[in-house]
Amino acid sequence: MEPDNIGAGLELCRKAQWNQLARDWQVFLELSPRGSCVAVCDGKIIGTVTTISYEHIFSWIGMVLVDPANRRQGIGLRLLQEALHILGEEETVKLDATPAGREVYLKLNFVDEYRLSRMGAVVNPVKLPVSTARSLSRDDLPAVFEFDQKVFGARRHLLLEWLFTGAPQYAFIAEGEVGIMGYCFGRPGHNFTQIGPVVATDTAIAKNLVSAALQKCIGGTVILDATHFDEEWFKWLDSIGFAEQRPFIRMYHGSNRFPGIPGKQFAILGPEFG
Repeated sequence: MEPDNIGAGLELCRKAQWNQLARDWQVFLELSPRGSCVAVCDGKIIGTVTTISYEHIFSWIGMVLVDPANRRQGIGLRLLQEALHILGEEETVKLDATPAGREVYLKLNFVDEYRLSRMGAVVNPVKLPVSTARSLSRDDLPAVFEFDQKVFGARRHLLLEWLFTGAPQYAFIAEGEVGIMGYCFGRPGHNFTQIGPVVATDTAIAKNLVSAALQKCIGGTVILDATHFDEEWFKWLDSIGFAEQRPFIRMYHGSNRFPGIPGKQFAILGPEFG
């Protein structure tokens, strides 16, 4: 995939009602210049796939898109196979699958890791608790990067900096006597604002961070891709108006020696990034 193909990628996103903006495609090409592919038929781009390697600790497959007019022809499978070829030297490859996609990934020897749900809401200020989280500053980023590496399982500092630069209004941090206790980021999209990742030492901190970010989204549509490790977390999201839009399954190919600490990841960055 080349920069000139971003327009075609956006057209496929709109057909699929996906949320990505041009800036999202650009970061794939910047972080992994040779890691994204397109499928072409009669000179027209009809499919895409992206990959990112997180320091060769594990890698990610995302943006598996096929034009609706060209589906059920094996194009998505061939794009996935090409992504696995690109990542052939990587020990671990991960992705977030829909239930339908999972059936394809199982045939390629992917293994289930854990469940997620895309939760959506129109933000109602009446339902939001007061937050004590403070706005995250650029000076906080080095400490956030270090904390995040332990929880995510690999360094993704360039992505977190990209998030902060693009939407600092959604970035918040919670601190305690021992230092950082959690943080969240967010980003705008074509259809809605996405809050994530949300990383916290416990559910109370996660609630505090998300409440702060949602105050910046009053009246707007927001989604979080939330993990299923804490029943209280989902009860709280439900209480402030969130409902499940669709499920995902985190899957991996190869080993999984560096899983991070999934229980502290209350919401992910997004299925295209992990």
